[in-house]
Amino acid sequence: MATFHFELVSPDRVLFNGAAQSVLVPGNEGDFLVLSEHAPVMTSMRPGVIGIDDAEGKHRRVFVRGGFADASEKGLILLAETAIPFEDLSADKLGQEIKNAEEDLADANEDQKRLAQEKLDRLRELKDAIKL
Repeated sequence: MATFHFELVSPDRVLFNGAAQSVLVPGNEGDFLVLSEHAPVMTSMRPGVIGIDDAEGKHRRVFVRGGFADASEKGLILLAETAIPFEDLSADKLGQEIKNAEEDLADANEDQKRLAQEKLDRLRELKDAIKL
C-alpha cells in the first residue's frame, strides 16, 4: 500500500513522525480517513481517537482532545491540544480530561456552552466505549 508522510504533534511531544499507510482523523464534521494523495483539507478535530496504520502495517490508536488537521501534497500534520497513546491511557487520565471539560463548560459563555457540552459528551462516550 502507498504511504505518505504523517506527523502527530502535541504541545509536549511528537508522537509520530514518519510514513503511514492510513490515518483515521476525528474531524469536527465527522471522522475521515487519509490515504496517500488525499485531497488538500484543513479542519479542526474533536475529542476522539486517531487510528494510525504505519508503513509496516502496525495499527496504533491515540486519544486526542481537539486540535487541527492539515492534509496537503506534503502529507498529513495533526496538531493536537492533548494526545495520549492508548497504551498510556488510564481511567485517571481520562477522568482528568473529563474534569477539565466540565470546568470548561462551567466557565463557558452562552455562545460557547453548546460546543463545551458536546466536547464533554464525547469524552464521556469515549470513556464508555473503551471501558475505562
